[in-house]
Amino acid sequence: MKRFVTALLTVFFLLPLSVVTAGDTVSIVSKETVKTWMDTGTVTILDVRQVSDWTASEFKIASAVRVDPKNITAWKNRFPRDRRLVLYCA
Repeated sequence: MKRFVTALLTVFFLLPLSVVTAGDTVSIVSKETVKTWMDTGTVTILDVRQVSDWTASEFKIASAVRVDPKNITAWKNRFPRDRRLVLYCA
């Protein structure tokens, strides 16, 4: 299955931003769609905020995995290639 990557940037509210590399498919999706994916277990949520912003925030998605946005090479192969990924920053 072709890797499907979905990127969301949230600033105050969920405002989308798509990031893609060659060969990947990216869609902008609503927070309701992400919630449905989470409810069905078909998505991995990646929190790409800077560590200081992540630590200071009281708002976090419980199932999200925090990853360093400046070090993609360290975590890009950590997640299954056939799994939908949602990257967010709040």
